[in-house]
Amino acid sequence: MAFEETFIKTSDGLTLHARSYGPEGAARTVVCLAGLTRNGRDFHQLAEFLSSDLGLGARVVAIDSRGRGLSDRDKDKSRYNLVVEANDVLDVCDHLEIEHAHFIGTSRGGLLLHLMAGLRPALLASVTLNDVGPVLDLEGLQQIQAYLGQKRSPPRDWDEAVAAVKHDHAASFPLLGDNDWGEMARALYRETDGRPVADYDPAIGEQFAAADFSQPLPDLWPQFDAFGKVPMMVIRGEHSRLLSKATVAEMAERHPKLVAVTATGQGHAPILHLGGLERQIRDFLRNHA
Repeated sequence: MAFEETFIKTSDGLTLHARSYGPEGAARTVVCLAGLTRNGRDFHQLAEFLSSDLGLGARVVAIDSRGRGLSDRDKDKSRYNLVVEANDVLDVCDHLEIEHAHFIGTSRGGLLLHLMAGLRPALLASVTLNDVGPVLDLEGLQQIQAYLGQKRSPPRDWDEAVAAVKHDHAASFPLLGDNDWGEMARALYRETDGRPVADYDPAIGEQFAAADFSQPLPDLWPQFDAFGKVPMMVIRGEHSRLLSKATVAEMAERHPKLVAVTATGQGHAPILHLGGLERQIRDFLRNHA
């Protein structure tokens, strides 16, 4: 097995799941945080690479946020929020005795990092934001909302699951081939009673689908500025509708050492082991011990 599984109690009593790749005594630790309805399996191939000798030989931890993957679902649905989930990450780091690490945050995971910059800045050795920033474009939010709000029968088998994923995302991800669509489906769904089931609490999708995005959301520029001099990479999907080129440009103005990368042939949110992104992430982390 390429990873070890760990279950951690949060301060409010839920149990969270995380995968750990590579040696505990590695010179670098990388912590990966997934998107709104995603889980740590999104990072499996990247984690294998970064923990290998070809990558960094790093210890890589991929966390399932509450309500996702193998982490507990919360009976109090109001606790599916950024503040609670950011503190969950701190609980995981405390349990695993992680005092200083490189963080990779996809979409919602990147928003958690904005809050963590204020909660515990010393924890952040570097930050990689995957298709997310302090301003979220309404078009992208509405696209996600429409995707989560659609009503259709769940897939009966893995062929149907792969077809559904490809139907929903193919226009934004021309880079992906057949094997990639299969891997995405296996990350999104978990087999339950012989059938693929979306691997998150439905309440999370319902909460987002019911949100009012008729007006722009408050921006997170104060939280972004709290990153200070923390080394930062931002990856923007070429076809992203959530993170605009203009936002990336302003991020670069406010953070002069920011490394900006475009994920060619991908939308929201880029798959980080495709298109050479894993090597660009490795090289960025290698330059920031």
